[in-house]
Amino acid sequence: MKKPVIILIAFGIVAGFGICLSVMKGSVNIPATEIYSAIFENESSVHGQILNNIRLPRTIVAALVGINLSLSGAILQAVMKNPLADPHIIGISSGAGLAGIAVMLLFPESSWAIAPVSFFGAMGAAILIYILAWKNGIRPIRIILAGVAVSAFLGAGISSLMILNSDKVHGALMWMVGGLSARSWNHVEIILPYTIFGMAAAMIFANYLNILSLGDEMAKSLGLRVEFVRLTFTALAALLAASAVSVVGLLGFVGLIVPHAARLILGSDYRYLLPGAALLGVATVTISDTFARTIFAPVELPVGIVMAAAGAPFFLFLLRKEL
Repeated sequence: MKKPVIILIAFGIVAGFGICLSVMKGSVNIPATEIYSAIFENESSVHGQILNNIRLPRTIVAALVGINLSLSGAILQAVMKNPLADPHIIGISSGAGLAGIAVMLLFPESSWAIAPVSFFGAMGAAILIYILAWKNGIRPIRIILAGVAVSAFLGAGISSLMILNSDKVHGALMWMVGGLSARSWNHVEIILPYTIFGMAAAMIFANYLNILSLGDEMAKSLGLRVEFVRLTFTALAALLAASAVSVVGLLGFVGLIVPHAARLILGSDYRYLLPGAALLGVATVTISDTFARTIFAPVELPVGIVMAAAGAPFFLFLLRKEL
């Protein structure tokens, strides 16, 4: 058995551990021996109600968000040739956030539109960053600077919307931080199709990212339509990020930390890196969410605070290393 396959199996075990931990731990701890019976045999029991109505949908949403943000970050880092690229840092999440908050505050009865509108916001931000960073080619430092500028501009738009709609601001504030509180089966239904489509497309066309990583000239000599492939993968990354943002809000740094960790262990072959990042993303978000809601129990922290506390030092480390 190949070494990358063994590592992927290990990542799968870690992801399974994160899911089990998320299901078991909380204000009411549920023993592992009771999980099966509570879900399938005693659904009306206290533990059954907690699992079926609270823990399971929240855990599944956490896992799907981890997959989407990790894949989005890995794709953006390949497409933009920048190890610091991340949907949150370079402004794609801010584009999705501005569009999502506009729907949430101005058209609260149209919550079904948050995901598709967020996608267009994310895609618009990605295209704007790409245009601003282009000057006889793409350089990593220009992408970061353009992303920071676009993110600040979109952040001003988000703040303006919140100030002008201060009577509805509480839900938007929680959404800005990024959290999984009160996530239900309805949220699972919203994000699941995007995860299935995005993950399938990323895995099927992973080899194009390997070719793209060889450099534009080499990729063109191999017959790859570089700009078309780059734009297509940017759209896929925006779709994955927007679907996650539409469900949990602006959850940062998952797309930065997880792909790097997977790359350090698995290498840069995207046929293995993408599934590895997805599995590691499941583990990262589920474990972080469990920590966030148990460390100060019964008070619950949004998982976005935990991810920011872990991700900011990691980003500074990468920044010093790359520059």
